Amino acid sequence: MFFYFSQVPQWLVDHGHATLGDLLSFLRVFQYITFRTAGAAVTALLLCWWLGPKIISLLKRLNFGQEYADKAEEAGGLEARVISKKGTPSMGGIMIVLVLDLTTLLWARWNEFLALSLMSVVVLAALGFYDDWVKLTRQDKAGIKSKVKLLIQLALGFFIGLYLWYHPTRSDLVGKLVVPFYSGEIAFSGVSIVGLLVTTLAIVGSSNAVNLTDGLDGLAIGCTLIVTFVFIIFTYIAGNKIMAEYLRVPYVEGAGELTVFCAAMVGAGLGFLWYNCHPAEVFMGDTGSLALGGVLGVIAVLIHQPFVLVIAGGVFVLEAISVLIQTGWYKYTRKRHGVGRRVFQMAPLHHHFEKKGWYESQVVARFYILGILFAVLALSTLKLR
Repeated sequence: MFFYFSQVPQWLVDHGHATLGDLLSFLRVFQYITFRTAGAAVTALLLCWWLGPKIISLLKRLNFGQEYADKAEEAGGLEARVISKKGTPSMGGIMIVLVLDLTTLLWARWNEFLALSLMSVVVLAALGFYDDWVKLTRQDKAGIKSKVKLLIQLALGFFIGLYLWYHPTRSDLVGKLVVPFYSGEIAFSGVSIVGLLVTTLAIVGSSNAVNLTDGLDGLAIGCTLIVTFVFIIFTYIAGNKIMAEYLRVPYVEGAGELTVFCAAMVGAGLGFLWYNCHPAEVFMGDTGSLALGGVLGVIAVLIHQPFVLVIAGGVFVLEAISVLIQTGWYKYTRKRHGVGRRVFQMAPLHHHFEKKGWYESQVVARFYILGILFAVLALSTLKLR
């Protein structure tokens, strides 16, 4: 909305009000993406600080607290965990989603990329909200069936992939593949099918990987912030033709507005982390983790960089792989030997280190460090090609 303020001075000049147009010329600052990016981040942060206590208080009054033991506590062996998670309000992701949507509408210039991103946030947040509601009302960590969640995520990813595939000017986002450390684009017969699968996998995989990471105070949101910082840089470059050509990355017209969106995510994420750091006053729940993870996948697809997401989100990848390895090996050994065996003491990976005696704050801090290293590696792909 604020972008359109920048058009007011010229409109006044064109309609014979040059003096008033000159007086309001300062409004032209709203046309600059850099200014609106900073404004979005600050606005989102302040809104989260203001809304946080109100939403936490409301969740407590509604008894939307986790009264059951989480998987790690249920399994036992967490001598280093000094504070139980029981009773902490969940569904805090509502705060992030509301602030993200509102801030984006205020500061970004509307285009189809924003429409796809906000739609993804709303759909996945609604899915996560229903899953959280089932868990809390039944006090059962199982929630809705995983097949139902996966089906909806696949449908969303497939819809976005098909939309881009059949779009007259956006089909290259699916029809060609961009691989890190390689300066060209890969195009061959049938690549669109591969691109459609990559698009769907990026959105579904990212959504679930962030969800799996959300098991310790501040872990998921902190790692999400690190990845989003990376995408602030990538979206800005992708939307700037001169910089994109210089760095040999795909230029995507309109992608610059996703920089404002990412900045709003950073502001909302920092505001939420204020209340989610150890000991957490609120959890984001599936409401937040599914939405944030999914929209990271959407943004990666829209700027033609899904493989960069794999690098920048290395912590999420490790968490997801640990679950796949643990589950697969357990099922294989149970079928082969009659007794299931585990590779890790517990999956996802952060619980493995808790079991080994690391304090929760140690796990989170060290995963942040890993996240920063993965982010640096992702940014290096801008020059190493």
